[in-house]
Amino acid sequence: MKSLTSRRARAIVVAIAAGSLALTACSKNEGGKSNADSKKDQQEASVQSKAVTYADAAGSTGPAPEIAGAKSGGTIQVYQEAGLSHLDPGQIYVSDAGQVANLLFRRLTQFKEDDKGNVSVVGDLATDSGQSSDGGKTWTYKLKDGVKDANGKPITSADVRHSVERLYAKFIFDGPTYLQTWLSGADYRKALPGGGFDGKHLPATVLDTPDDKTVVFHFDTARPDLPQTLAMAGYGVVPEESDTKEKYDKAPVATGPYKIQSYKADKSLVLVKNTNWDPKTDSVRHQYVDGFNFQFGITESTQTKRLIADQGEDKNAIQLTNGVEATQIQDVVGNPKVNARVTKGYQPYVMQLTFNLDRVKDKKVREAVTYAVNSKALIAGEGGVYGGDVAPNYFAPTLPGYEPTYDPYGRLKTPQGNIAKASEMVKALPENEKTLVFAYANSENGQKRKVAIEDALTKVGFKVVAKEIDAASYYEQIGKLANPYDIYITGWGQDWPSAGTVVTPIYDGSQVADGSSNYSHVKDAKVDALIKKALTQEPTEAAATWKEAHHYLLENVIPSAPLWYTKQIMLSGSNIGGARYGSVSSLIDINHLFLKS
Repeated sequence: MKSLTSRRARAIVVAIAAGSLALTACSKNEGGKSNADSKKDQQEASVQSKAVTYADAAGSTGPAPEIAGAKSGGTIQVYQEAGLSHLDPGQIYVSDAGQVANLLFRRLTQFKEDDKGNVSVVGDLATDSGQSSDGGKTWTYKLKDGVKDANGKPITSADVRHSVERLYAKFIFDGPTYLQTWLSGADYRKALPGGGFDGKHLPATVLDTPDDKTVVFHFDTARPDLPQTLAMAGYGVVPEESDTKEKYDKAPVATGPYKIQSYKADKSLVLVKNTNWDPKTDSVRHQYVDGFNFQFGITESTQTKRLIADQGEDKNAIQLTNGVEATQIQDVVGNPKVNARVTKGYQPYVMQLTFNLDRVKDKKVREAVTYAVNSKALIAGEGGVYGGDVAPNYFAPTLPGYEPTYDPYGRLKTPQGNIAKASEMVKALPENEKTLVFAYANSENGQKRKVAIEDALTKVGFKVVAKEIDAASYYEQIGKLANPYDIYITGWGQDWPSAGTVVTPIYDGSQVADGSSNYSHVKDAKVDALIKKALTQEPTEAAATWKEAHHYLLENVIPSAPLWYTKQIMLSGSNIGGARYGSVSSLIDINHLFLKS
């Protein structure tokens, strides 16, 4: 799962998991208090490693439970610094668009969260979370009655089939690939190069739609995680007759409670009620407010100032994926009235300084950088104890198999970087290996990260050439195989509670391609063999295999330097009701909001 400056659309985990476009910051929160809070936070985060439950038809039937005190009417203002990465469901794998997708698009399944943070998978378009047979190799879904798109057209199995098959087309390059690879292998595009637009389809032995209400998936091995996979925003349904291919990214057709009234890329997005959405078919979403007014280009610091002041329309405002700006955190947490409007929690992301292995081929360079990076300075820029904790490895506290003491580079003892060791290593390098091209996002947080990375690497003898990238297209740019950068910050979090949703997407050699999440371009035979082995094992057996892969990657391959585990702290206006930290999104639960008056 990526967040915008920490890739991954929407986290699909259990208690406080998911994605942030840009995190928070403050350098005042250090010392013993930080350490104590970090341990407590990590213990709470471990709740997310609990498996979700799969709901039956009764648990999937709408309407969604009423929220205490909820009222109808009004428009929620939504503030965001960078523009949206995508609006085409098939392209959504980043938290900003994932949040919007919760309002716009339905999929076969969806996550449902109660007030205690317990999460289940329910049927969304489907009547339940899915029926498996043939030892888990076959999954059957029946569609609910009365589900229509925003144009009033009933959603049929043909629309679901089309939504899957279009993912094979080349213009879909930035979304999740679990389902496609499970159905057709790593080279899935070869199985249907036309994406279904040319009248050709996947064979019924792979994807079958025997009638208008039935969808059947056939896999070559058991896929017990399918219900969770299908709940990802990237598998939202695209009505076949409305599909405009590349143009769909700018004007998609809604199936959720809201639809697009107007969209000006990087400027604004206005959502209004979708009158063809039937709450009786939806056990998760509500339609309390009349609409959402998204405003882009508002910096995190400006958002924070306006929300602290809480005047005019700011009383009706939320942050989408940004958070409280670093230098203003104390102004928020130190004021009880303002702090009462805070939504915060742990995220599943591990922020890393990723190496482009096609360019940074010398392992000694990667080792030197890994020892040199200053996690302390980076975390200060994110908000200190409110923004994150030092990451000694690639597995977050929210992940099954997390090892808090696994620290091969001494990150916990030297969070500011092991300057002496790194300097000695750099001295031994050839001169042509000492220059590194660093790509960073042109956001406030991107600028802070740039300063911290430049300072740390320059201090030990590297020359850093910094290259600015538009924040909205950040992952698209670094996701190009032929990108001209040596290093860049990325972040990944589990798509559901399994190490396989971390190791496989970003380290599988078969995933090295344009638009893939394998940003370091790792192609290692041992890693690939361990991934293949783990994917055929039961979770308890697989845990040992994922651990072996994790250790081998960090100690022998070094595709990236672990930097920090992320947290989120967000602020809302005083008239926002229902604000809570979403276990699924690791952000404010956008499906749970209303205006108090």
